[in-house]
Amino acid sequence: MILTRRALLPVLAVIPFHRTAPPEIVPQAKPPKKTRILFGGDVMLSRHVARLARARHDPASPLRDLAPVLRSADIAFVNLEAPFSDRGRLMEHGMIFKSEPEMVAALEMAGVNIVSTANNHARDCDSYGVEFTLSWLQQHGIMAVGSAATAEAAHAGIIVERNGLRFGFLAYTFDQSNGNHKDVDNRIASMDVATMQADVARLLTHSDVAIVSMHAGAEYRPHPNRQQIEFAHAAIDSGVRVVVGHHPHVTQPWECLDNGVIFYSLGNLVFDQFQRRETQHGALAEVVFSGKTLESAALLPVDIVETVPRLSAESRKSDVAGPSSIASR
Repeated sequence: MILTRRALLPVLAVIPFHRTAPPEIVPQAKPPKKTRILFGGDVMLSRHVARLARARHDPASPLRDLAPVLRSADIAFVNLEAPFSDRGRLMEHGMIFKSEPEMVAALEMAGVNIVSTANNHARDCDSYGVEFTLSWLQQHGIMAVGSAATAEAAHAGIIVERNGLRFGFLAYTFDQSNGNHKDVDNRIASMDVATMQADVARLLTHSDVAIVSMHAGAEYRPHPNRQQIEFAHAAIDSGVRVVVGHHPHVTQPWECLDNGVIFYSLGNLVFDQFQRRETQHGALAEVVFSGKTLESAALLPVDIVETVPRLSAESRKSDVAGPSSIASR
């Protein structure tokens, strides 16, 4: 018997039809966002640096060549080695530094987000300079860490939010007087291991990553001293992920640990020290976080030509300078 299509219709109507459920789609977790931070060493916008900027009619000139590099980072950090002040004469010589207010254009143009103001030149313009510097930086959208209106605020640190994460910064100095003051200004955070550990513990209650800046070491020495090593290791042991150092005016080794990285000294970034070859070469430290995880760290060599830093040929050619191990702790 031949069944026609019309004859099949009643048969098909009684055959149960089971619809196959579509496969369950499990949403894949998005990879954590990466945050790239660049750290620079000593930025001194006074003396011959300012004189050359005036001759160029460009207060931003000290960082103009490096600006694209710094601006490419999610966060750019440097040590501000000279306070700002709108009082007194130009400081063109000597060891008392004073940055003229217009020189903030260099930091602003280069996209520097945060500076350490805890260093041995912090009080070069006295109490007024401490206050003016903080106010002037704030007016230009630049955060300061290491000094503040009160001691409590100086030790509270600064939080910078990027890519949904809170990066907490603290900064300390081994000296705040530059040989000019016998008293202590507690608005500037001094290096003390126990105090730093307590500060870090408080900071980590409301931040995801802790970073510490230290102004310490012997000038022009190629290796860190015991104070630098002990302070930096204590910070890492307390939960800090990155320790960045400055003051020696020359670069020093950096060290990768299981739970963090230490850059003992990045040397100069903007300075007028022409008397030594080593002081005319510095470095940028680059760290990349994947979420809260420290994914990579690198050192990018910098050449300083007539006070103006630029990435060295070595940085442009290759990837990074590798870390050095520190034998003693």
